Amino acid sequence: MSVILVILAVILLALAYVLLFEREAVAPVSAFLGMACCYAASCLPLNANILLTWLCLTVIVTGVSLMQPRAVMQQRRGMGYITVGSLAGLAVGLLGFSVTTRLGAVYAFMVLGVVAGIFFGYYIFTRTPRGRAVSLSSGHFFSYLLAKGFPVAITTMQTGVLLVLLLARHALFV
Repeated sequence: MSVILVILAVILLALAYVLLFEREAVAPVSAFLGMACCYAASCLPLNANILLTWLCLTVIVTGVSLMQPRAVMQQRRGMGYITVGSLAGLAVGLLGFSVTTRLGAVYAFMVLGVVAGIFFGYYIFTRTPRGRAVSLSSGHFFSYLLAKGFPVAITTMQTGVLLVLLLARHALFV
């Protein structure tokens, strides 16, 4: 049964990244369900507190995203830049294991890497002709980043938590 749950978790996490390009408001829900499958499979040292925290963050981000104006939610411009930036930031953040073995510090590196990656992806997007309308000086910065960046951040960070725990478990730190 645990093998099926792990496979389902991988499928749900992959689906979350596909949903970032289709309906980014529900992508964190898919990532959370993937995390819940890992919890149910007992394959990682997840506990109910971690799961409950991410459930609350998922509900908040999904609710805030769904409250955005319909025109903002239907736009897909810049999602590739922001998503690739978040994944690059995640990869850089996971390098925190080379600095310290404390899980709290590695979590912090992972979160900072994802946030920095999202911002750099957004910054690169604003340098394109299609992205000038949502640049820092346009006045649409916060609404755009709220509608697009938060779902990407929560989705990538949920994946990052699972990767941190996986690396810690197999690196003999835990």
